[in-house]
Amino acid sequence: MQVTETLKDGLKRAYTITLTGAELDAKVQEKLVEAQPGVEMKGFRKGKVPMALIRKQFGTRVMGDAMQEAIDGAMKSHFDASGDRPAMQPKVEMQNGETWKEGQDVVVAMTYEALPPIPDVDLAKLKLEKLIVKADEKSVAEALENLAKSAQAFDDRKKGAKAKDGDQVVIDFLGKLDGEPFEGGAGEEYPLVLGSKSFIPGFEEQLVGAKAGDAVSVNVTFPEAYGAKNLAGKAAVFDCTVKAVKEPVAAKIDDDLAKKFGSDDLTALKAQVSERLEAEYTGASRAVMKRALLDQLDKMVKFDLPPSLVEAEASQIAHQLWHEENPDHHGHDHDNIVTTDEHKMLAERRVRLGLLLAELGRKEKVEVTDAEMTQAVLSQARQYPGQERAFFEYVQKNPGVQQQMRAPVFEDKVVDFIFAGAKVAEKTVTKDKLTKAVEALDEM
Repeated sequence: MQVTETLKDGLKRAYTITLTGAELDAKVQEKLVEAQPGVEMKGFRKGKVPMALIRKQFGTRVMGDAMQEAIDGAMKSHFDASGDRPAMQPKVEMQNGETWKEGQDVVVAMTYEALPPIPDVDLAKLKLEKLIVKADEKSVAEALENLAKSAQAFDDRKKGAKAKDGDQVVIDFLGKLDGEPFEGGAGEEYPLVLGSKSFIPGFEEQLVGAKAGDAVSVNVTFPEAYGAKNLAGKAAVFDCTVKAVKEPVAAKIDDDLAKKFGSDDLTALKAQVSERLEAEYTGASRAVMKRALLDQLDKMVKFDLPPSLVEAEASQIAHQLWHEENPDHHGHDHDNIVTTDEHKMLAERRVRLGLLLAELGRKEKVEVTDAEMTQAVLSQARQYPGQERAFFEYVQKNPGVQQQMRAPVFEDKVVDFIFAGAKVAEKTVTKDKLTKAVEALDEM
């Protein structure tokens, strides 16, 4: 087995791996001898099949396995000896694959971009500011008012009152396509809150101003991306009868409200709300401090970046931004998205910081525990109520998804390690100032 360097330019590497015909044959023979005791063939006792017959029967299949194992072993030995860590999966091509015959040498070309050496960072030079916000009485009161609104009831408006946005209308409805009722398009005594956007776009707006007893024809067009294909993009008419018009009535902030949210009394609910608010403030403060940390690291540390990683990241950024600008387009059947210099600059920053944090984590032996991974999966699974088990199975079967979920947990643990080594000054601020600092993150 011979590994020959053919290119070393910056981070670009190229090698040829040569496996002689004799070496390959020896590996095939070794595997066949290993398998011989378990081989059964008509006319022979188990383990007594002649090697010539075994080779004729299984030689071609074993040869492929032996070839792959030899190449994989050569690559591993190369990376162990050189210390190179490929930025992405190395590209491996058999040079004479189409014309190769048994007995000939196997020549493989391997190309990759090596991860660059990452300079050390003196964490003690980092100076950070941690914003501290306490949950004051005003904030707690506002939160309680929001809880009361979420627990609101609806009372009948005066007879003849017109429905307003935010009111609840109780309706019977029958949907029709081309004058014919369609399956799933009917309901009775349905409580619909106007402005909730729970119905087809344009539906609720046409019921504003209606009174109890009114018959209203609602004309809508189903969205092109509607789940039911037989309705997607179709114009429909809903014959609606308004049975009642109700106005929202906020719940009282008292012990009964507290019990609705699992607290013993109002005092306990206030304590619960205060704790939740301060947890939110802590999370927001951490996000602000993390951005400040990344900005400092980006200025402190410079090194060469693998072009393939930058290109891949720039493409991903461009794709993500395109979908944010075109929210109605959920598929990937769009034209090719061209990356700009701005995308590339952002990609370079992300790749640089990603490699730096990964190296710090590697040196400090930061690991994501099974418990932390399970918690991450649980958090994601909550976004799919009723489908949690299916989501768990999906994650278990997809190593790539597991890596995507592990990465942010790993990054946060590395960031926490850096925080511990940096000079962090605490500063008590108002909620408004913290809010402005968080909003500024989106502007950067």
